[in-house]
Amino acid sequence: MPTSYDALIIGSGQAGNPLATALAKAGRKVAIVEKYLLGGSCINYGCSPVKALLASAERVHQVATAQEYGVHSSNPQVDFKAIMARKDTIIQEMRDGVRKNLTKEHSGITVLHGHAVFTGPKQVRVMAPDGQKHDLKAPLIFINTGTRSAIPPVEGLADLHFLTNKSILELQELPEHLLILGGGYIGLEFGQMFRRFGSRVTIIEHAKTLLEREDDDVCQAMQEQLGADGVEFVLGAEVKRVTRNADGVYTLTAHTADGERRLRGSHLLVAVGREPNTDDLGLDTAGIKTNERGYILVNERLQTNLRGVYALGDVHPGPQFTHLSYDDYRVVRDNIIHRKRRSAKDRPLPYVVFTQPQLGRIGLSEKQAKEQKLDYRVATMPVKYVGRARETGNKEGFMKVLVDAKNHIIGATIFSEQGGEIMSMIQLAMTGKLTCDQLQNMVFAHPTWAESLNNLFAKLEKA
Repeated sequence: MPTSYDALIIGSGQAGNPLATALAKAGRKVAIVEKYLLGGSCINYGCSPVKALLASAERVHQVATAQEYGVHSSNPQVDFKAIMARKDTIIQEMRDGVRKNLTKEHSGITVLHGHAVFTGPKQVRVMAPDGQKHDLKAPLIFINTGTRSAIPPVEGLADLHFLTNKSILELQELPEHLLILGGGYIGLEFGQMFRRFGSRVTIIEHAKTLLEREDDDVCQAMQEQLGADGVEFVLGAEVKRVTRNADGVYTLTAHTADGERRLRGSHLLVAVGREPNTDDLGLDTAGIKTNERGYILVNERLQTNLRGVYALGDVHPGPQFTHLSYDDYRVVRDNIIHRKRRSAKDRPLPYVVFTQPQLGRIGLSEKQAKEQKLDYRVATMPVKYVGRARETGNKEGFMKVLVDAKNHIIGATIFSEQGGEIMSMIQLAMTGKLTCDQLQNMVFAHPTWAESLNNLFAKLEKA
């Protein structure tokens, strides 16, 4: 007989973990099933480990450029194993914290390790690593299984040992020449990071620009900044074949506007997108619908077509960010526990690319505003005009805001030191429906990055 629970959560990610805790505190008997590591992608092979490594890369850059600030130092010596060990220590502490929270005495949560497969609409079988099988059933089931690296159909690629965003975090030797297939967020962050560690880096992108969904000025500025670090780019490249010789050297054969090119490197990172972990869950058996790419279809309350079954986080269609996964938890929590009517539709979408400088985005880009044929005005200001930028030497990038006919902010792009934090301030202003006039006249402490908003919004008077 299956073991009965009030709620069953498949996947220990940024939505599943807090939901398990909230349901248990509300008196529900909860089981959470994890196939790999507790904490999901963000803690184990996403946000946290990557940002820990980026912090090391920034320190390398600070030492390398210290002479510009009147500080004479020797050339930085990168101890790659020590850098990775620091990252591992940070991540293990986070994993231990998740485990302690989920398994503490009287938590009301049962944690099972293994692979979960639907055997019926409200029934799941968990196959544990030791071969045991556990049959579970619950009136409420939440799928939070996330995504994995998508592998493009390139000749020879599937047969090779290449790196993904997950396996690159396990390296113990610094790559001599890292080839990165994909010019999106993942490729750019790893590209700048490994270049600063001392690797030669080449980014190969199918589109003619990096970050093809961003405005052209953003794409150009990002390419120039990483290019200044020494990152090489091959854009508009259609990779046709990948090989690896006996010495471990990869060769990518690509068609470009300038003809066929062969790119060689010691390591290959594939970062061309994500695909959902749904193909082995037995969704057909349960009757749960997906789209053509395997993402689970949900309504604005994150309910699937099967009553009582929800999909949370990256496993359903839409933008894939940790903060949205966490908000999925809040949507479900409020609807189920607090009996509110909360929707995941039309919520703000802030995000940050953690290069240096950072790219912070909220609301509409100029490209999107044009596509929607909105009546808007735009103001742009180079970061080099900001006092704090001149004082700290972080003068790269620009800031851009869009406002509507009523002077309300509809979007912002901040490519700047502390770009994510500045963007978050603008998000608060948008949430509070402040006008650009109010921000222009607001008193900020001096000298801060925030006070740059005074001058940025003042430019709208001349627009």
